[in-house]
Amino acid sequence: MTDTSGPAPLLVLDVVGLTPRLLDHMPRLKRLADTGSQAPLGTVLPAVTCAAQSTFLTGAPPAGHGIVGNGWYFRELGDVLLWRQHNGLVAGDKLWDAARRAHPGYTVANICWWYAMGADTDVTVTPRPVYYADGRKEPDCYTRPPELHDELTDAFGTFPLFHFWGPGADIVSSRWIIDATRHILRTRTPDLALCYLPHLDYDLQRFGPDDPRSRRAATELDEALAPLLDDARRSGRTVVALSEYAITPVSRAVDINRELRRAGLLEVHTQDGMEYLDPMASRAFAVADHQIAHVYVRRPEDLEATRKVLATLPGIAELLDDEGKKRHGLDHPRSGELVAVADPDAWFTYYYWLDDDRAPDFAKLVEIHRKPGYDPVELFMDPEDPYVRVKAATALARKKLGMRYRMAVVPLDPSPIRGSHGRLPASDEEGPLIICSVPRAVGGRVAATEVKSLLLRLAGLH
Repeated sequence: MTDTSGPAPLLVLDVVGLTPRLLDHMPRLKRLADTGSQAPLGTVLPAVTCAAQSTFLTGAPPAGHGIVGNGWYFRELGDVLLWRQHNGLVAGDKLWDAARRAHPGYTVANICWWYAMGADTDVTVTPRPVYYADGRKEPDCYTRPPELHDELTDAFGTFPLFHFWGPGADIVSSRWIIDATRHILRTRTPDLALCYLPHLDYDLQRFGPDDPRSRRAATELDEALAPLLDDARRSGRTVVALSEYAITPVSRAVDINRELRRAGLLEVHTQDGMEYLDPMASRAFAVADHQIAHVYVRRPEDLEATRKVLATLPGIAELLDDEGKKRHGLDHPRSGELVAVADPDAWFTYYYWLDDDRAPDFAKLVEIHRKPGYDPVELFMDPEDPYVRVKAATALARKKLGMRYRMAVVPLDPSPIRGSHGRLPASDEEGPLIICSVPRAVGGRVAATEVKSLLLRLAGLH
C-alpha cells in the first residue's frame, strides 16, 4: 500500500574511500553516525566506482547489471572503452523505477554519480567537457534540465574538471558538487538526491590511506560537507553516507600486459613511431582496472597458455575462471575469459609497450578515454622531467589564448602510487561503511545488493 503522506526525502552521499578509520578524522560525519546508525558495507568485485554504484542502484551484482568494471573490452566494437556515461549500459530495475511504482511522481536528482546521461532521473549533473572541432578540451558539465547548466555556472563557476581528475585534483571539485547539490535541494526539492564526493580518492591513491595528508583530506572534506548536512537537518531530509570501496596501501605495480606481450600473446600496431594496443589481433590482453584486470582471450585454445603465463607473474593473487567469476557474481559476457586479482599490496598497470620511447602520445596525458586501462599515475606530474611545470604553464597559456595545447606531464613510472582498490577488503575495519542519520536504520553488515531496498525502506516505499 502506498503511503499517501508522501515519501521521506533522502540525501545519499557517495563519500568515495570512506572507512571507519578515516571517519575518526571527520567530526561532522562521525556525529551523524553516532546519533544515527552505521554498519560495515559489503562491496562487490570489482570494488570500483562504476560497478559498485550500479549495484547500489539496481540491487544486482555485476553479473546482473553488466557493469563489470570502470570499462571493458567491447567485443562488438573491437575497442577498450572506459568511463562511458550512458545509463543504457546498466541493466536491471533502477532504484527510481521501483520508487515510482510505489509512489508515482517520485523525483530524483543525480549529481555526479556515474552513468547519469540518459537515465530517467528528473535532475542530472555530470562532468562533460566541451570537445571543440580543433581538438581542444575545455571543462564543462551536462545537465538536465538544460537551464540548470547556466544556473550552476553563473552561481559557482564552470565545473572544475581539472580539479576533478588529474594532477590538479583536489577539494575544489567536491566543493563545487556540494554547492550544486545545495542549490538543487533548495530550488528543485527532489525526493531523492544522489551526491558523489570524490575528494578522498585523490590523496589516498597518491600517498596511501595512512599518510597524514590523506587524513587531512578527510577533515577537509568533512568541513566542506558541513553546510550541506546542516541544510538536510533543517529540511528534515534523511542522510545516508556510504562508500564504494576502501583504498588500501600498495607498494608495487604489476605490468600484466607486458607479460602477455613478452609471451607473444599481445600484439601492437605502430604509427608514427608509437605503439598502440591491437586488441582485435591479440590472442590475449588485459584491461587493467586498479587491482582487477579482465583478461580477454580471443580463442579457447589460447586460454590455457594465457593462464600459464599469468600464473607465475608476481603480484597476482588469483585468476578467476568461469567458476571463480560465478562465485563472485562477475559471470557476465562483458567480463574477460579470466579475471586477475592482484595481491593486497599490488595493482595493475595498463602499460603494454616495452620501450618508453615507443609509448603512445596519450600515455603522458590525462586521457581517460583513450587509454586501454585505468591510469592512476595521472594524479602526478612527472618528477623526472625538470621542465614539467614550464610545459604545463605553456600549455595553460595556449589554452587561455584559445589555441590547441597538449598537457604532456604525466610520468611513465608507476612507482609513486601508494593506494589502490578493487579487491574485496580483508576485514570490515579495512572496508567501506554506510551511515544513516536515522537511529537503528542500519545494523550488522549491509551488502551492496541491499542498499537499494534499504533506501526504499527509508523513503517509506518498501
